[in-house]
Amino acid sequence: MNPEATEAVRRADTMETAVRDIFLPPEREKITSGGKPHVVAKNFSIYYGEFEAVKKVNADILSKYVTAIIGPSGCGKSTFLRSINRMNDLIPNCSTTGSLMFDGADVYGKFTDEVLLRKKIGMVFQKPNPFPKSIFDNIAYGPRLHGVKDRKTLDEIVEKSLRKAALWDEVSNRLDKNALGLSGGQQQRLCVARTLAVEPEILLLDEPTSALDPKATAKIEDLIQELRGSYTIMIVTHNMQQASRVSDFTMFFYEGVLVEHAPTAQLFTRPKDRMTEDYITGRFS
Repeated sequence: MNPEATEAVRRADTMETAVRDIFLPPEREKITSGGKPHVVAKNFSIYYGEFEAVKKVNADILSKYVTAIIGPSGCGKSTFLRSINRMNDLIPNCSTTGSLMFDGADVYGKFTDEVLLRKKIGMVFQKPNPFPKSIFDNIAYGPRLHGVKDRKTLDEIVEKSLRKAALWDEVSNRLDKNALGLSGGQQQRLCVARTLAVEPEILLLDEPTSALDPKATAKIEDLIQELRGSYTIMIVTHNMQQASRVSDFTMFFYEGVLVEHAPTAQLFTRPKDRMTEDYITGRFS
């Protein structure tokens, strides 16, 4: 066998082993493409001063699917995620070029209402950040901010949101207690419930389990599965197994460049780019 053929066989064996170790769910293999674009990036770049942190991204994020964003530290994953609801506006000297569209509207257009945008595109951060208020007031905060005052309506929203976040049964008898008394995993699910309370269309998750133990991580992953199909979900993760377990599509970033964006089953088993394969199989980090 010639050296090129030997290398091809070695690479195939390596990928097969990696995918077997990752336990790619069989149902993910059915997803190939299709669906309505919810977010569309065209030559979209993000700068910190003169530094181009995200470089000319072109991508369609499909509605009601889960998209994982993977890549080494500092590659632009979280920067791209935060740009979708303009959280990067809070960073000095951050600017963008190109276009980023949400439901056909320009996210960075001069007439865009950032408050309304963030109502439609909610975000959960790496570390749980409940308000130092009661569990009830944490969930009711957003609806009240948007004009809901009726107590019965707020009661319904709080229960519905906590049920969606798989937390109602654990906290229904202590809604008046301070949310800071919850465990880390419960706090993170509370943050998801708080986001869902304002009825977003998109849920952005920025490494939502990196500060949690395995048991709490499993509950967050189960929650993502429960929410699949009802929301467009994007999750930044360093965990290859997690990306393969929860996502329908995966985006791989490296040094600010979107190297590959494909159905998860395809990207993990038949990546088109050698750099993607090297990252998935652990040949660089």
